Amino acid sequence: MKIHSFTDPLSNFFGYSDVYFCKSGKWQRAEFDECRPHGKGIVGHLVGVDDRDAAAAYCGLELAVADDALPVLEGDEYYWHQLIGLKVNTLLPSGDSCLLGEVDHLLETGANDVLVVRKCAGSIDDKERLIPYVPGQFVKDIDLDAKIMSVDWDPEF
Repeated sequence: MKIHSFTDPLSNFFGYSDVYFCKSGKWQRAEFDECRPHGKGIVGHLVGVDDRDAAAAYCGLELAVADDALPVLEGDEYYWHQLIGLKVNTLLPSGDSCLLGEVDHLLETGANDVLVVRKCAGSIDDKERLIPYVPGQFVKDIDLDAKIMSVDWDPEF
């Protein structure tokens, strides 16, 4: 099977012993007996899945590891999954804040990651916004407990 990993570097994928996938609404342990780098990705063999037709049933499934298996991050570092779903507020020139939307997902662009902010209940409009994830410059504060991110971003963009 081809595996697309979000680990950085890619080789970090091989350090996780407990990997899970969700199939038919149930999380199950994925037991790989072989995984290796292949081009820009990874190929692996899932125990008990021995032919192409059986493997096709696993296409498009997401793999996951438990939060406690991830390395602890330093200071103001965050995993992408922690940012998804955060409400995104920006300050207006008047000093008031407005809700731009919520983080739907992130894009890796090379120069910096980009937040994809989509409308949500209470947002000022229906626009989708692409906001560079640049802490200090555009991203001013992240409060995971309150599920809010404060940004410096013109609502007209």
